[in-house]
Order: sequence, then C-alpha cells, then structure tokens
Amino acid sequence: MDEKQYSKLIDKEVQNLPIYVYYYTQQPNLAVTTIYQYLTEYRRFFDWLRNTPADIEDPQKGNLSNAKSNKEIELSTLEHLRAVDIQSYLKFLSVRENKQSTRDSKKTINRTINALRSLYHYLTVTADVEDGEPYFYRNVMLKVPIEKGTKESIAYRNAKYQPMLYTGEKKHAWLDFLSNTYEHTLSNRALSSFLFNKERDIAVIALLLASGIRVSELARLNLKDLNLRERSILVIRKGNKKDAPLIADWAMPYINNYLAIRTERYSPDKQEQALFLTRYAGKAKRIATNTVERFVSRYSEAFPEGNRTTPHKLRHSLGTELYEDSKDVMVVATQLGHTGISATDQYIQQSKMDKQRSALNKTK
Repeated sequence: MDEKQYSKLIDKEVQNLPIYVYYYTQQPNLAVTTIYQYLTEYRRFFDWLRNTPADIEDPQKGNLSNAKSNKEIELSTLEHLRAVDIQSYLKFLSVRENKQSTRDSKKTINRTINALRSLYHYLTVTADVEDGEPYFYRNVMLKVPIEKGTKESIAYRNAKYQPMLYTGEKKHAWLDFLSNTYEHTLSNRALSSFLFNKERDIAVIALLLASGIRVSELARLNLKDLNLRERSILVIRKGNKKDAPLIADWAMPYINNYLAIRTERYSPDKQEQALFLTRYAGKAKRIATNTVERFVSRYSEAFPEGNRTTPHKLRHSLGTELYEDSKDVMVVATQLGHTGISATDQYIQQSKMDKQRSALNKTK
C-alpha cells in the first residue's frame, strides 16, 4: 500500500480510539506503516480491556475497563494497570488462535509489547499536556520484558537465508530469464498481465538488487529522485533521514527500458510524479509495496535456478556482494543507509565463513 492508502486506514482507526491516541499519532518521525500497525495493536488491546474481568475471582466487579467503546477508555485505566494485567494479555495472545488458525509467535508478541511501550512512553514522557507535564507518570510497560526467543547465530542465519540471495551471475541469470524465457511459460491470460508490466517489474528488481534500497523507499520514489547522469537516487530512510545511494551501472539499461515506456504505457496524469506506476481502475497510480512483494515472490519461485525470495533479501544480496568485493563495512553501511556498522555483522561473518572453508579444505 502507498502512504495515501495507509493514511485512510489510520484515519479510520483513530476515529474509534481515544483522543490521546490520536495525539500520539501526530508525533514527528513516525512512519505511516508503523502508526497503522501500532493502531491495530491498540484496538486489539482496548477490546481486551473492555472484555476482561478486573478480578477473575469476582467477575461481578466489572472489567478492567467498563467503557462502552474503545474511544471512551479513560487514561486512568492505562495509568493503573498492573504488570500482571499486561502479562495476562500477552498470555491471552499466545494461547488464542488468530485469523490464520495459528498462535501468535514470540516475534508477534514482541511487536505488541513494543507498540504498548511506545504508547506508554508518549503518555508518561513525551506528551506535553499542561505546563509541560505528560498525561501521567506511572509506566507499567517498564516492568514488562521483551519475550526471549530461540537464539540463532549469524552463521546459522546466513546458511538459512543464503538460497534466497541473488548475487553474482545468479542475479543476471534471473533477470535474463524474466526478459526472455518467463513469458513462454505463461497462459494467455497471465501473459497479457506480465507483458503489460514487464519492463516495470524487471526495472524494479534490478534497482533493488543494484542499490539495496528498501521496498518502502522504492515505492516512495518520484521521477525527480532519479539522477540518471550520476546513477543515484534520493530516498527518505528510516527516521526521515535523507540519503542518496548509488545505483550499479549494470542496472541502468533495465531502468531506461522502463522509462522509455512509462508515459505511453501507464498514461499518468501530469501531476502524478511517482517513478514506478501501476494501473488500477483505469488510472495510473503509485506502485504499492505489496505489489512489489508479490511479483518478486512469484518471479523468484518461477526461476528454475533460484528460490523464492523477498525484496528485503534482495537488499541483503547487495550487502553480501559489497562486502565480498570491498571488505569494508563502511562501504556497506553507507550504501544501505545503516546508522551504525553493527548491522553489517552478517556480511562479515559470511566472509569469515568463506575463509574458514578455504582453510578447512587445506586440511588432510
């Protein structure tokens, strides 16, 4: 979804939540995707508050919140919740079946904890209500730890995700497959759709592999953000940090092929400046991140020499190649927009494994 779609969903959510949650969403430096995900967490949490007895031994005493709707839940309810109440909620999430008929994983539970931590931090620290004071001071979420999961070594993660990476000749073979072979495997109906978006889809994949930008950053790109002469793009990173990553030269022909057909193929309005477009209900609009995720998954599954992958793994593909070629963590961190070099540990570990393999093979 693009930002406009997320904004509509956010507006719909806040209409049914207390005013203090609306003020929470107005903070700077909150990504719209994060806001929407957190609002769904608050809706679920408030629903639980209104349906859970405050005293399980005496349910007649009422629920944790006796508000008739989520919008009416008072600040005092959040202020006086106990750590045991939050733990009961997390236990409830871990044992109930979700819409997918599964139970929430520890990763999902931790997202819930982080969402509630963020709201409580705003209510007890950041909010500036009267004379510079927050809504209240008691932060129960300080007593609730993150769920500890199964630890994975970097070596294990690298081995686990290595088949999903597209580096070296593998990425070029994949792009060649999409350019020349894939269409011959499709039915007439699927062929029509593929051919309409062929140049766009291949350009998107090439740009992800050649720049390492996130799919959310790609979807936000405008025409003016692409500098063909310098082979670079202007992006807004996490935390609204502006950056200008470079594009590998090999990807430029794919991008130029898309630019050559963009206007005639998609017929955008003059005011539509999105770099990558899609046609929806007869109108050109900005491409959505889930559209990119779907076709990257579909095309990688169809590639005989590859495995299903994701846009995020294409980002890791470039990180892996950059470190293999440069052995410089700052080169990787700069290109990928990392705020620190700790995120490059996985690439360093992979390089060490190659060295370990070489040494191992010399043993007799």
